[in-house]
Amino acid sequence: MHVLVTGGLGFLGHAVTLDLLAVGNRVTVMSRGRADSKPAPGAELVTGDIRDRVRVTQIVQAGEYDGVVHLAALTSGRDSFADPLGYFDVNAGGTLNLLMALDSVRDTRPPASLVFTSTNIVYGSQHSGALSEELAVHPESPYAASKVAAEQMVSAYAATGAIGAVTVRPFNIAGAVDGVGDTDPARIIPNVFRAITGQLDHVTLNGDGSAVRDFVHVADVATGIRLAISACTPGSSQTVNLGSGVGTSMAEVVAAAEQVTGHSVAVHRMPPRPEPPKLVADISRARSALGWQPERTELVQTLSDAWKVWPRQ
Repeated sequence: MHVLVTGGLGFLGHAVTLDLLAVGNRVTVMSRGRADSKPAPGAELVTGDIRDRVRVTQIVQAGEYDGVVHLAALTSGRDSFADPLGYFDVNAGGTLNLLMALDSVRDTRPPASLVFTSTNIVYGSQHSGALSEELAVHPESPYAASKVAAEQMVSAYAATGAIGAVTVRPFNIAGAVDGVGDTDPARIIPNVFRAITGQLDHVTLNGDGSAVRDFVHVADVATGIRLAISACTPGSSQTVNLGSGVGTSMAEVVAAAEQVTGHSVAVHRMPPRPEPPKLVADISRARSALGWQPERTELVQTLSDAWKVWPRQ
């Protein structure tokens, strides 16, 4: 199978590319071009901005792809409040451009399999406990709203029979693969490592750090995405959570990081915030629809993998 991976030079994109290559797929990575990163060995690279409909169409028409994994996106809920139009331009408009490109070849090629990577953020903060795909979405930021809009476009286009689609909603992706880890300053694990290596004075926790979230290894998410390609059926779409199914508190993340690194972590406690006490993925659909089970998503393993590749000063 020849698979196009948009945004394939990123943290998740690198893992997805490696996973696809490992089972014999041909992979082409589409990226705007990053001087600090190259595609995984064995993958091809094409340069294109997801906002450029003409260029995206050229890439799709030239590539004869059997499958597409759409990862290219802006992903900060906080930043999206300052730049809502930019987020809709990339996340919703970029998805529209990709679908229009696929539509341009629908009369000459078999329906492609499309895996769209959304986010658990679309569930919002109105729920607590295990989140199933049956819950109504409740976007609370322009980022989340742009992802919901993109999900709806993918579903509507799949219903025409032109493609088969699976939308995956990863939870909190962590760990590392092939030397590539997460450095997002909006996430707790990179910030714990920054505090350990002196890039931050401390880690900030709300209240006693008892808020529980779902952390999933990037390698497991990559495998889930590969399996989702095989689960695509022309004319239909489905949505699947990719998480660990296990809750971990913020305080437990800090304690596990201290265990893994052998360093203490300075913690600054803020007043408690009105936030859901527990948000964990219900992954029963991923098991039944994809035959997927997280295998590397154990907290100490995840943190160990991330710490091994963390840049030291």
